[in-house]
Amino acid sequence: MSEVAIDHREKAYELLKSDADKILKLIKVQMDNLTMPQCPLYEEVLDTQMFGLSREIDFAVRLGLVEDHIGRELMDTLERELSALHDAFTNK
Repeated sequence: MSEVAIDHREKAYELLKSDADKILKLIKVQMDNLTMPQCPLYEEVLDTQMFGLSREIDFAVRLGLVEDHIGRELMDTLERELSALHDAFTNK
């Protein structure tokens, strides 16, 4: 694999990871404040962000810049955090 292709793959992963980290920060802020996760605005923002990231990952996978399992790992991590947020709120 050429250096350019490797560089593009690394850059694609870094961009996806950065977007995932932004969503994770949003989830963490909600967890720290235990703000109601059923808030329509919160749900809309988070759903939009998660959908957008899933589309970015799908696009990168289709281009061959990111392996499918790497993209799934990013989404799975966010989904686990989101589930923890809901659990923390319901156990509050």
